[in-house]
This record gives sequence, structure tokens and C-alpha cells, in this order.
Amino acid sequence: MGLATATLSLPLLTLGANDLPYTLPIHPNLVHLSIGLFVIAIAFDIAGAVFPLEKRLFRFLALPVTRSGFHDVGWYNLLACCLISFFTVAAGFVEMQLAVPLPGITSSFGLSSTATMLWHGGGGVALLFAIVAMTLWRGFQRFAWRREMGRQVQWTYLLSGVVLLGLMAWHGTLGAQLAVEFGVHVTADQLLASGADLHEALP
Repeated sequence: MGLATATLSLPLLTLGANDLPYTLPIHPNLVHLSIGLFVIAIAFDIAGAVFPLEKRLFRFLALPVTRSGFHDVGWYNLLACCLISFFTVAAGFVEMQLAVPLPGITSSFGLSSTATMLWHGGGGVALLFAIVAMTLWRGFQRFAWRREMGRQVQWTYLLSGVVLLGLMAWHGTLGAQLAVEFGVHVTADQLLASGADLHEALP
């Protein structure tokens, strides 16, 4: 108990009004980067897959695009998404340990704050594994299975990507509920809950 007390009293762990040792949460910013990279990856691979239907339009617009160019964008964005998502999930778990949800609230999904955090945390790990699996799948297609083909990706891969985007939307809604409905790491919500005057507490 004495060690825990000494550890919590370290200046490094001095928490602000948002229950974090820094001003802005890291996890939400990395989340949007991960999602954006994944959306671009799937969108450009879809564009590459249906390129024969689009090339007349590109030729008419005098746009110097190639099918392989679309697939290059898809691959490198997915690879970046995979790498960054490890930091996204790690930051989420660190900030979840410091979360102080507003009491007595049920989300619009009918879940308590604890249930929402458990679903969001577990879902984040599951999505990380799914993104890693998609990246490996995409890599085998690019460098082995379909290396000599114009369409680098299988239709089942693209369908899986679209389904995964839907799961990301549901999972992201849980994260949004933690902030919007439970006030997790939201400075104004935490100050109001503590009875502080925002005009005095905020600069």
C-alpha cells in the first residue's frame, strides 16, 4: 500500500481535470488516423479492382492514373494502419486505466460505463488482430498469389474490408459514447461533475 501511494504521488502521474497527465487524450487522435488509413486502403483497392470500368473516364479527364497505382496506395495505407494501430490500442488501454466515468449514466445502447469500456477495450484488441490478418492477407496477394495479375486483390478480401469498416463504425460509436455520454477524459464534463465553475476553471 505504501509503494502504491508513493507511486501515485510522483509528479509524472499528476492528473489534470481530464484525469490524464497531459492535456489532450492520445487515443482518440490515433483512432481517427487508423480508421482513415484503413478507409483509404480499402477504397483505393476497390478503385483498382474496378479499374477497367473507370479507365475511360480517367482517359477523358486526362488523369495519368494506373491500376497498379491504386493498389500501391491501398497496400501502403493498410501497412501504415497496421503499424499505427498497435500504438492506438496501447494508448487506449493506458487511458482506460485512468478513466473516471460520470456515475449513474446508461448509454444509448443501454450499457453501463463499465460494460461499454469492456466492449470497447475487447473490441479494440479484436480489431487489431483483424487488421493484422488483413495486412498479411493483402501482403500474400501482392507479393505471391496475385503478383502477376492486374487486379491485386480478391473480391473476398474487399468484402471482408467493407465488413470490417462496419465493425469499426460500431466500435467507434462505443468509444464516442465513453466521451460524449460518460464524460471520460472530457475536461468540461469532469469539472462540472466536481461542481467547479467553468468560467473560473478554464482559461
